Amino acid sequence: MKNSYKQETLKTFLKGLNAEQLEFHLNWWELWARQDQLPPKTDAQGKPWLTWLILGGRGAGKTRTGAEWVRALASAPKAAHEGNSRRIALIAETFGDAREVMVEGISGLLAVHPDEERPIYETTRRRLVWPSGAIAQLFSADEPESLRGPQFSAAWCDELCKWRYGEAAWDMLQFGLRLGKFPQQVVTTTPRPTPLLKRIMAAKTTVVSKSSTRDNSINLAPGFLQTVLGRYEGTRLGRQEIDAEILEDNPNALWQRDVIDQFRVRNCPQLTRIIVAIDPPVSSTRSSDACGIICAGLDDLGHGFVLKDATCHAVRPLEWAQIALRTYHEFDADALVAEVNQGGDMVKTIIAQVNNSVPVKSVRATRGKWVRAEPIATLYAQGKVHHVGALAQLEDQMCDLTSDGKSCGRSPDRVDALVWALTELILAREAGPPRIREF
Repeated sequence: MKNSYKQETLKTFLKGLNAEQLEFHLNWWELWARQDQLPPKTDAQGKPWLTWLILGGRGAGKTRTGAEWVRALASAPKAAHEGNSRRIALIAETFGDAREVMVEGISGLLAVHPDEERPIYETTRRRLVWPSGAIAQLFSADEPESLRGPQFSAAWCDELCKWRYGEAAWDMLQFGLRLGKFPQQVVTTTPRPTPLLKRIMAAKTTVVSKSSTRDNSINLAPGFLQTVLGRYEGTRLGRQEIDAEILEDNPNALWQRDVIDQFRVRNCPQLTRIIVAIDPPVSSTRSSDACGIICAGLDDLGHGFVLKDATCHAVRPLEWAQIALRTYHEFDADALVAEVNQGGDMVKTIIAQVNNSVPVKSVRATRGKWVRAEPIATLYAQGKVHHVGALAQLEDQMCDLTSDGKSCGRSPDRVDALVWALTELILAREAGPPRIREF
């Protein structure tokens, strides 16, 4: 809420309005928005900005800010745009994210519009059409080539730091952002120290806004704030996910981002073996650790390729088993590898309940997490492991894993699964002729 309004005074004012007046004021974004949620006038040079970069913690109101910016652009009278065609790109990590967060989410585009301004969502064409004639098209950053060809006058990019092929998708967007007098783009993201984010921040035509989770406390459930702040405040993960700080590598961590970036690839070669590794949680509660699920493959040169991080916070074992099996079938994997320290034969039993034809190899940890991970980190340093695209949350854990066996203050579920996958593929390769895999 803007500082010029006192909360109690505003409540009293709203109570005196009739239904029509109340609806108008409730949809008046400038009345409710914080200063950091309102578009800047110019860049640092006093010229129209190209990129408005909105860095925010979890629940800080980033999505609402992006949606309201698009709403203002698309709903304004056509004459106000001076010939601008109002073709808007909506880009998220996946099509599912674009639909569920940017369009249909609780703070998404359909929710922020009053009835008479609300666009029609044409699901089969993956686009929104406004009564004003503006059109917004949905794109997945996982498919950068889909941005080759279309032209835009504006774009909203959500959670850019999670984009698997961020550099390629961003570059394709820049070529297409060429309609109107002053094409502009808004980026809403929780920050990570990626080269792309640093490049965008360094541009003279970029304006940066920043907000923390606490700034939006009036719109968040008290239980959420109590749990999240109590657990993560003051930690490295909390500084990134709550305070929206851009943290450089932990100098005491086993991995460094520049090493991962150096050997990252967009595509991988033919693979001789593909497995899915599972690090199951100790308990089945909402506060328990996630179930680490990593899919990785091996080429005929003995190099490992990390294909997907399917880690999930499923409450029931059957849920994470189904996700692991979906990943297994998605990549036509050869086997599942699962740690059994906590659950014994539980993992095999649960997998068999869903599909008893899938081979499951049990592995048991006899050494600490750091000791198990050290040989894998060495393989990275030797250039023998490659991430296919960016795997943001996995890489966050890797670059904060310290000698106490924890990452971001917690058990490194994603890293544990990664270590099991690469240990099985590279360090403990079985003898016998490989099966050539097309991927």
